[in-house]
Amino acid sequence: MNAQQGKIKRKVRKIARQQLGFDQLHQGQEQALHHLLAGRDTLVVMPTGSGKSAIYQIAAVQLPGPTVVVSPLISLQKDQVDAINQDIEVGKAAAVNSSLSTRARTEALEGIQEQRVEFLFLAPEQFQDEEVLEELKQAQPSLFVVDEAHCISEWGHDFRPDYLRMQPVIEALDHPVVLALTATAAPQYAKKL
Repeated sequence: MNAQQGKIKRKVRKIARQQLGFDQLHQGQEQALHHLLAGRDTLVVMPTGSGKSAIYQIAAVQLPGPTVVVSPLISLQKDQVDAINQDIEVGKAAAVNSSLSTRARTEALEGIQEQRVEFLFLAPEQFQDEEVLEELKQAQPSLFVVDEAHCISEWGHDFRPDYLRMQPVIEALDHPVVLALTATAAPQYAKKL
């Protein structure tokens, strides 16, 4: 390990300890963080409950610009937003989804543009809305997270076709670093993620 890698490792562990309350990180978490902080798109396949969310939360603290998190279910988005806003100190989180009022949606989008919101959670269908995409372009996210990435292959094109349309969205956002997270992935599909 060179001096730069050692410095990154110490900083990552410090953030994990001070802001997330972790005594230590799993090897997979540290390895993924090193890839992300080096600017490399990364796929993480880890068991449920192993701390996949901590990977993007720690990376977000170190990367300039907000983090966009694609999450398939409104209930999951709510849980993730609540956990970030109540339990940890890595930045404010908000969601944009069909359950929100126009005012709440506007506040979330303004929050990410004004850098009051670090994490914006939304379903892949939200990218069809040109206003959302324009707001995100202006916010210049540094990290694009695809949570539950197995949705790309697990449910197939009939269930959530918008998962298959994320590459143009990523390019429209000037290709921020991409992190795909899943607890399951069929081997033949893992390469597509």
